[in-house]
Amino acid sequence: MSDALEPLPCDAPKGQSPANQLSSPDEPHQDNTEVAAASPVSDATRRPLITRRQALVAAGLATGAGLAVLTGTGPALVNLVQAARRPRPVTGSTFAFDTYCSFTVYGDDTAPAKLSAACARYDALFNLYDEGSDIARINRAGGAPTVVDPETAAVIARALELSTHLDGLFDISIGAVSTLWDFHTGIRPSDEAIAAALPHVGWRGIHVDEPVATVTLDDPAAKLDLGGIAKGFVADRLCELIRTETDASAAVISLGGNIAYVGGRPDGSPWTTGIRDPNEPGGDATVGTARTAGGTFVTSGLYERTFSDGGATYWHILDPNTGRPVQTDVVSDTVFGPSSTAADALSTALFVAGSARGAKLVDSIGETAAYFILADGDVAESSRWQELTGFEA
Repeated sequence: MSDALEPLPCDAPKGQSPANQLSSPDEPHQDNTEVAAASPVSDATRRPLITRRQALVAAGLATGAGLAVLTGTGPALVNLVQAARRPRPVTGSTFAFDTYCSFTVYGDDTAPAKLSAACARYDALFNLYDEGSDIARINRAGGAPTVVDPETAAVIARALELSTHLDGLFDISIGAVSTLWDFHTGIRPSDEAIAAALPHVGWRGIHVDEPVATVTLDDPAAKLDLGGIAKGFVADRLCELIRTETDASAAVISLGGNIAYVGGRPDGSPWTTGIRDPNEPGGDATVGTARTAGGTFVTSGLYERTFSDGGATYWHILDPNTGRPVQTDVVSDTVFGPSSTAADALSTALFVAGSARGAKLVDSIGETAAYFILADGDVAESSRWQELTGFEA
């Protein structure tokens, strides 16, 4: 997944650029929009809107039953008190899963450090290229049962469930082929190498025993690659961490192109998420805005990692049936739903499926929708996209 999906840059806190700061969870407005909302009164009946003590209470500087003191002083003061009582956001960031990860949390200043530590732990478990990771150990085991962390067993088991539902369009055994390609340095494997590796791709040969946390591969030469599901799984786990291990009332978790919301926006308005224009992958241009009460968005795009060789362009999303970059009418897709794990896997599978078949697949999953940007410049949507996201182009 990529950085193609970002909260809207218009709400970025002062002094921080959209490129390295979430902008969806903005702080309470500082432009007096709320506090100037009182109806005007005539000079004959005018009286101070707020006393010095009332202002101190509203700002949280006085102790005791401050709200009782402020009763009956007008709608502007009510708005001021509400704004003062909203939890202030605290932000944090880390680098994991080969991408920049950021967090904005409301109501618990200790949460970002916990989220960063969790990201480091999951990265160490799932990183295909870290020799000490669970995935690397499974791939080196030659088919022997490998004892892994329970979370590794859980993500692999979930991947197999999704592979079944998606008719193999998503396959974490793609590692036998994906490790031959290098989209950072521009290495294309030979046709012979791809043909030799392709028989070792097959999700049905992966077995997980979750009660004892072991993973076994039928094919000694098979290799796992969790690149199409790891960030989604982690995003779901981080949301659970926020709910169960912190006092936070709301949070936004951004793992590259995976955005997950916890709780409602503190000011009561919807969370706003902009879908970046794939024609400007390094810029801030968006093709539209979604407004939701929560949920998760995952965007994937062909432009994320590419290289050219011999006049041809190759992108990193591989078809598990061919071992080569997918041939598709989709340039970028965005999946919305309650599960970031499922949305992550779907966002990859939809490229293999194409927009028409992909929309039907999405419609078969409850409370889930997708938006496609096509190679011919057109767009397509699954049937529930507008209903679930309130999207405006």
